[in-house]
Amino acid sequence: MRTSFSEDGYALISNVLHPSECDALLASLAAPVAHRARAGERHLLSNPLVRAIANDPRLIALAKGIPFRATLFDKSRNANWSVVWHQDTALPLRARTEREGWGPWSRKDGVDYAHAPAEALRRVTALRIHLDDSTADNGPLRVIPGSHALGVLTDDDVESIAHQRESVDCVTPRGGIVCMRPLIIHSSTRLASPQPRRVLHLEYAESLEIVPGMTLAVA
Repeated sequence: MRTSFSEDGYALISNVLHPSECDALLASLAAPVAHRARAGERHLLSNPLVRAIANDPRLIALAKGIPFRATLFDKSRNANWSVVWHQDTALPLRARTEREGWGPWSRKDGVDYAHAPAEALRRVTALRIHLDDSTADNGPLRVIPGSHALGVLTDDDVESIAHQRESVDCVTPRGGIVCMRPLIIHSSTRLASPQPRRVLHLEYAESLEIVPGMTLAVA
Protein backbone atom coordinates (compact mmCIF):
# COMPACT_ATOMS: atom_id res chain seq x y z
CA MET A 1 0.00 0.00 0.00
CA ARG A 2 2.82 2.41 0.82
CA THR A 3 4.39 2.35 -2.66
CA SER A 4 1.08 2.98 -4.40
CA PHE A 5 0.11 5.59 -1.83
CA SER A 6 3.40 7.44 -2.20
CA GLU A 7 3.13 7.56 -5.98
CA ASP A 8 -0.63 8.00 -6.44
CA GLY A 9 -1.57 10.02 -3.36
CA TYR A 10 -4.42 7.65 -2.51
CA ALA A 11 -5.04 3.98 -1.75
CA LEU A 12 -8.11 1.79 -1.16
CA ILE A 13 -8.17 -0.73 1.69
CA SER A 14 -11.21 -3.00 2.06
CA ASN A 15 -12.68 -4.58 5.19
CA VAL A 16 -10.86 -2.57 7.84
CA LEU A 17 -13.87 -2.06 10.10
CA HIS A 18 -16.48 -4.73 10.82
CA PRO A 19 -20.12 -3.86 9.95
CA SER A 20 -20.92 -3.82 13.66
CA GLU A 21 -18.30 -1.10 14.17
CA CYS A 22 -19.89 0.94 11.37
CA ASP A 23 -23.29 0.49 13.03
CA ALA A 24 -21.90 1.66 16.36
CA LEU A 25 -20.35 4.75 14.80
CA LEU A 26 -23.58 5.65 12.99
CA ALA A 27 -25.55 5.27 16.22
CA SER A 28 -23.04 7.42 18.09
CA LEU A 29 -23.25 10.13 15.41
CA ALA A 30 -27.03 10.07 15.05
CA ALA A 31 -27.87 12.46 17.92
CA PRO A 32 -28.55 16.01 16.64
CA VAL A 33 -26.06 18.68 17.72
CA ALA A 34 -26.12 22.46 17.41
CA HIS A 35 -23.25 22.73 14.92
CA ARG A 36 -24.36 19.93 12.59
CA ALA A 37 -25.13 20.98 9.02
CA ARG A 38 -27.24 19.11 6.50
CA ALA A 39 -24.08 17.89 4.77
CA GLY A 40 -22.47 16.53 7.94
CA GLU A 41 -20.62 17.56 11.06
CA ARG A 42 -17.12 18.75 11.91
CA HIS A 43 -14.92 18.64 15.01
CA LEU A 44 -15.91 15.13 16.08
CA LEU A 45 -12.84 14.02 18.05
CA SER A 46 -14.75 15.07 21.17
CA ASN A 47 -17.03 12.07 20.50
CA PRO A 48 -15.59 9.19 22.60
CA LEU A 49 -16.27 6.47 20.02
CA VAL A 50 -14.89 8.55 17.13
CA ARG A 51 -11.78 9.30 19.21
CA ALA A 52 -11.37 5.59 20.03
CA ILE A 53 -11.67 4.57 16.38
CA ALA A 54 -9.26 7.32 15.31
CA ASN A 55 -6.69 5.92 17.75
CA ASP A 56 -7.35 2.28 16.85
CA PRO A 57 -4.07 0.47 16.04
CA ARG A 58 -5.43 -0.57 12.63
CA LEU A 59 -5.88 3.06 11.60
CA ILE A 60 -2.70 4.31 13.25
CA ALA A 61 -0.78 1.67 11.25
CA LEU A 62 -2.27 3.04 8.02
CA ALA A 63 -1.89 6.75 8.76
CA LYS A 64 1.38 6.57 10.71
CA GLY A 65 0.50 9.72 12.62
CA ILE A 66 -1.53 11.44 15.33
CA PRO A 67 -5.25 12.10 14.74
CA PHE A 68 -6.13 15.78 14.90
CA ARG A 69 -9.45 16.25 13.09
CA ALA A 70 -12.63 14.25 12.43
CA THR A 71 -15.47 15.20 10.09
CA LEU A 72 -18.65 13.37 9.07
CA PHE A 73 -19.81 13.69 5.46
CA ASP A 74 -23.47 12.67 5.20
CA LYS A 75 -24.65 12.59 1.59
CA SER A 76 -28.26 11.47 1.10
CA ARG A 77 -31.42 12.31 -0.83
CA ASN A 78 -32.12 15.00 1.77
CA ALA A 79 -28.60 16.44 1.57
CA ASN A 80 -27.36 15.81 -1.93
CA TRP A 81 -24.52 17.90 -3.29
CA SER A 82 -21.56 17.86 -5.64
CA VAL A 83 -18.04 19.10 -4.90
CA VAL A 84 -15.91 20.72 -7.58
CA TRP A 85 -12.29 19.71 -8.18
CA HIS A 86 -10.13 21.06 -5.36
CA GLN A 87 -7.34 20.40 -2.86
CA ASP A 88 -7.73 20.39 0.93
CA THR A 89 -5.40 23.11 2.17
CA ALA A 90 -6.93 24.50 5.42
CA LEU A 91 -5.64 23.23 8.76
CA PRO A 92 -6.97 23.87 12.30
CA LEU A 93 -4.44 25.61 14.53
CA ARG A 94 -4.18 26.25 18.26
CA ALA A 95 -3.33 29.91 17.82
CA ARG A 96 -3.60 32.48 15.09
CA THR A 97 -0.04 33.41 14.13
CA GLU A 98 0.63 35.63 11.15
CA ARG A 99 3.33 33.88 9.16
CA GLU A 100 4.46 33.96 5.54
CA GLY A 101 2.83 31.20 3.51
CA TRP A 102 -0.07 30.69 5.93
CA GLY A 103 -3.52 32.12 5.25
CA PRO A 104 -6.04 33.41 4.60
CA TRP A 105 -7.45 32.65 8.03
CA SER A 106 -10.99 31.76 9.06
CA ARG A 107 -12.79 30.62 12.20
CA LYS A 108 -15.15 27.61 12.33
CA ASP A 109 -17.01 26.60 15.49
CA GLY A 110 -14.45 28.35 17.67
CA VAL A 111 -11.37 26.92 15.90
CA ASP A 112 -8.91 29.00 13.87
CA TYR A 113 -8.05 27.71 10.39
CA ALA A 114 -5.36 28.76 7.94
CA HIS A 115 -4.60 27.64 4.43
CA ALA A 116 -1.24 25.95 4.77
CA PRO A 117 1.84 25.63 2.55
CA ALA A 118 2.79 22.37 0.85
CA GLU A 119 5.56 21.62 3.37
CA ALA A 120 2.93 21.25 6.11
CA LEU A 121 0.27 19.50 4.03
CA ARG A 122 2.72 16.82 2.92
CA ARG A 123 2.87 15.69 6.55
CA VAL A 124 -0.87 15.00 6.68
CA THR A 125 -2.74 11.80 5.80
CA ALA A 126 -6.52 11.46 5.67
CA LEU A 127 -8.41 8.22 6.23
CA ARG A 128 -11.98 8.12 4.93
CA ILE A 129 -13.96 5.38 6.69
CA HIS A 130 -16.95 4.34 4.59
CA LEU A 131 -19.94 3.71 6.83
CA ASP A 132 -21.99 2.71 3.78
CA ASP A 133 -21.01 0.97 0.57
CA SER A 134 -19.45 3.50 -1.78
CA THR A 135 -20.66 2.88 -5.34
CA ALA A 136 -20.48 4.63 -8.68
CA ASP A 137 -24.05 5.86 -8.13
CA ASN A 138 -23.89 7.43 -4.67
CA GLY A 139 -21.46 10.27 -5.25
CA PRO A 140 -18.09 8.62 -4.58
CA LEU A 141 -14.83 10.44 -4.03
CA ARG A 142 -13.09 11.06 -7.36
CA VAL A 143 -9.33 11.68 -7.49
CA ILE A 144 -6.59 12.58 -9.98
CA PRO A 145 -3.78 10.09 -9.23
CA GLY A 146 -0.38 11.65 -8.64
CA SER A 147 -1.67 15.23 -8.49
CA HIS A 148 -0.62 15.58 -4.82
CA ALA A 149 2.99 15.89 -6.01
CA LEU A 150 2.25 19.19 -7.78
CA GLY A 151 2.08 21.25 -4.57
CA VAL A 152 -0.52 23.87 -3.71
CA LEU A 153 -2.24 24.98 -6.90
CA THR A 154 -4.48 27.86 -7.93
CA ASP A 155 -8.15 27.12 -8.61
CA ASP A 156 -7.54 27.64 -12.33
CA ASP A 157 -4.63 25.19 -12.33
CA VAL A 158 -6.69 22.61 -10.44
CA GLU A 159 -9.50 22.88 -12.99
CA SER A 160 -7.09 22.66 -15.92
CA ILE A 161 -5.28 19.58 -14.57
CA ALA A 162 -8.57 17.85 -13.74
CA HIS A 163 -9.65 18.19 -17.36
CA GLN A 164 -6.30 17.02 -18.74
CA ARG A 165 -5.76 13.93 -16.59
CA GLU A 166 -7.76 10.76 -16.03
CA SER A 167 -9.70 10.49 -12.78
CA VAL A 168 -10.51 7.46 -10.62
CA ASP A 169 -13.68 6.81 -8.63
CA CYS A 170 -12.81 5.59 -5.12
CA VAL A 171 -15.51 2.98 -4.59
CA THR A 172 -15.16 0.64 -1.62
CA PRO A 173 -17.45 -1.61 0.42
CA ARG A 174 -18.77 -0.60 3.81
CA GLY A 175 -15.99 -0.73 6.39
CA GLY A 176 -13.35 0.05 3.79
CA ILE A 177 -11.00 3.01 3.96
CA VAL A 178 -9.70 5.44 1.36
CA CYS A 179 -6.28 6.83 2.34
CA MET A 180 -5.48 10.15 0.69
CA ARG A 181 -3.12 13.08 0.78
CA PRO A 182 -4.86 16.45 1.20
CA LEU A 183 -3.11 17.89 -1.85
CA ILE A 184 -4.50 15.28 -4.24
CA ILE A 185 -7.00 16.93 -6.59
CA HIS A 186 -10.41 15.47 -5.80
CA SER A 187 -14.15 16.00 -6.21
CA SER A 188 -17.45 14.17 -5.91
CA THR A 189 -20.74 14.10 -7.78
CA ARG A 190 -24.30 14.16 -6.54
CA LEU A 191 -25.68 10.75 -5.67
CA ALA A 192 -27.93 9.21 -8.32
CA SER A 193 -29.43 6.45 -6.16
CA PRO A 194 -31.37 6.34 -2.89
CA GLN A 195 -28.38 4.75 -1.13
CA PRO A 196 -26.69 7.22 1.27
CA ARG A 197 -22.95 7.78 1.40
CA ARG A 198 -21.79 8.47 4.94
CA VAL A 199 -18.06 8.88 5.47
CA LEU A 200 -16.05 9.55 8.63
CA HIS A 201 -13.07 11.60 7.47
CA LEU A 202 -10.12 11.40 9.89
CA GLU A 203 -6.92 13.40 9.52
CA TYR A 204 -3.52 12.53 10.95
CA ALA A 205 -0.21 14.39 11.16
CA GLU A 206 3.31 13.18 11.74
CA SER A 207 3.43 15.64 14.66
CA LEU A 208 0.97 18.16 16.09
CA GLU A 209 3.72 20.74 15.63
CA ILE A 210 3.18 20.51 11.90
CA VAL A 211 6.12 22.83 11.22
CA PRO A 212 8.25 24.62 13.82
CA GLY A 213 6.14 27.24 15.58
CA MET A 214 2.77 26.10 14.13
CA THR A 215 0.75 23.62 16.22
CA LEU A 216 -2.41 21.89 15.07
CA ALA A 217 -5.61 22.12 17.06
CA VAL A 218 -7.22 18.78 17.90
CA ALA A 219 -10.78 18.88 16.65
